[in-house]
Amino acid sequence: MSTNMLVALRALIVDDQRTMRSIVRTLLSQVGITDVMEASDGAEAMELIETPGEIAPDFVICDLHMKDGDGMAFCNKLRRHKNSDLSQIPVLILTGDSDRLLHEVAMQVGAANVLTKPISAPDLAQEISRAVGFAN
Repeated sequence: MSTNMLVALRALIVDDQRTMRSIVRTLLSQVGITDVMEASDGAEAMELIETPGEIAPDFVICDLHMKDGDGMAFCNKLRRHKNSDLSQIPVLILTGDSDRLLHEVAMQVGAANVLTKPISAPDLAQEISRAVGFAN
């Protein structure tokens, strides 16, 4: 799959670990996505998304387990947002947790998909393409 269409996308990485945000940023840059915002938790992510005049991300990559809230709570809050444009932003949950039940619950609260770490740049690009509607 060509990553040419991905370069115009804006990403938001939500993870409480700076190292993990850096790793995800590197993966995104490997597929041409360089317009990246970062948040250390769901509350900070919502502030970024809701900032007047700020361009909303095209998709979010969010950790499942964070010390201040979790990815499911963030996803649920985003899905219930009063602004329908914001409530439709695809959220990819990226986690080291392989618990299938947790994955299913994350999907039920509105995650586009749940991805298990580690993930390669090409696999991430494919999942992003699927989430934003570029691929089936």
